[in-house]
Amino acid sequence: MPPRSSWKGFLRLSLVSVPVKAYTASATGSEVRLNQLHQNCHNRIRYKKFCPEHGEVQGEEIVSGYEYSKGQYVVIDPEELNKLRPQSDKSVNIHGFVAPEKVDALYYAGKTYYLVPDGAVGQKPYALLRKALEDDGLVALAEVVLSGREQLMLLRPLDDLLVLTALAYNEKVKKPDSFHDELTTTKISKEEMTLTKTLIDASTLKEFDYTNYSDTYVEKVTELIQAKVEGKEIVAVPDPEEPKILNLMDALKQSVEKVRSDGKKMAPSAKRKTASRRKKA
Repeated sequence: MPPRSSWKGFLRLSLVSVPVKAYTASATGSEVRLNQLHQNCHNRIRYKKFCPEHGEVQGEEIVSGYEYSKGQYVVIDPEELNKLRPQSDKSVNIHGFVAPEKVDALYYAGKTYYLVPDGAVGQKPYALLRKALEDDGLVALAEVVLSGREQLMLLRPLDDLLVLTALAYNEKVKKPDSFHDELTTTKISKEEMTLTKTLIDASTLKEFDYTNYSDTYVEKVTELIQAKVEGKEIVAVPDPEEPKILNLMDALKQSVEKVRSDGKKMAPSAKRKTASRRKKA
């Protein structure tokens, strides 16, 4: 069964409207979720809505409000919020196009969606827009209404698809200059820079495969759960040794020698996967 789309609407550019469907790019079932239990009986912990004056309250008795002064609230009705929603709440409205480097990854908000044409009528304009973006090396800035509010988005081509990535608005992102007070003027010698660049060059991956990286925490927790279910004893993983503090130049020189001697450069999880394949073989 194909996945269900999370949103349907139109991709709008001037007078061009492309019917599209959006699918979340996040894979489900990739996290291990733990529940809170009572220590003695292992029953699930339940939480009740509680008012200090009237005790337990039901869901229909709860409203939303904003504290405009200490202990003073103004109640906001859901219908009042609905009136603030734009009329075009089913459209991805493209504002314009920019080079990808104009939008720093600092603004990426974590949610990504695949856009696909919704029906035969959307196939041609969808393909035209995707191909034009790919050929010209551009991305688009757009806005869409999600969960009742406007969301700034980045539209870009990926393989044969168009992808939407949520962006944080400017005022919601801390800027680098907020942390300039943490830095001091540092003098860097030519030898230090040469060694640093040599280390980076020696550590540069000749081949890169993102699938070599996996969430080892999920893997370890899954193994722990299985071991507990089977009644096995859990053995603590020994703590790694504290790194020795070396003189910067000595550390750079030893690091370059180590990376060069290792020869084959591979991601940690890739090494584990290779070792696992050898065991199975």
